[in-house]
Amino acid sequence: MIGSSLARWALTGAAVLAIAACGSVATPAATRSAKASIVMTATKTVSGKSETVLTNQQGLTLYWFKPDSATMIVCTGGCAASWPPLVAPTGSLQAPAGLTGTLSTLDGANGHQVLYNGHPLYTYSKDKDSGDVYGDGVGGKWFVATPGLTPTSG
Repeated sequence: MIGSSLARWALTGAAVLAIAACGSVATPAATRSAKASIVMTATKTVSGKSETVLTNQQGLTLYWFKPDSATMIVCTGGCAASWPPLVAPTGSLQAPAGLTGTLSTLDGANGHQVLYNGHPLYTYSKDKDSGDVYGDGVGGKWFVATPGLTPTSG
């Protein structure tokens, strides 16, 4: 009798855990609240100096591309394969505490791309770890996005 009650309790517990696990897997990031901070900040070493930079939710460094503007995204297609754009679900964006710049989005070839102070944001395909900043200065056109990034004029 005690054995069967214990077995029934164990099976019930396993079923509850299985259902809970399925529920967490079935919720894709795009359907979560649009109010979640899609841009974060972190301290990283950039060109030998400790600097506060913008990152995505996984901690990867965010970059901006000099030829882009607040109204035109130049890095698309093959460029976007090497420099994956930071895209957001529709809805308003929330900046993390202490980030005083403006987050916005621009719809284009890359989707609903996130901009910071008018600069479209990207990660770099060679950055694999949260400490990586391999994209800074690439081609003289790619730069680490920082909280103090000057707003673009358009």
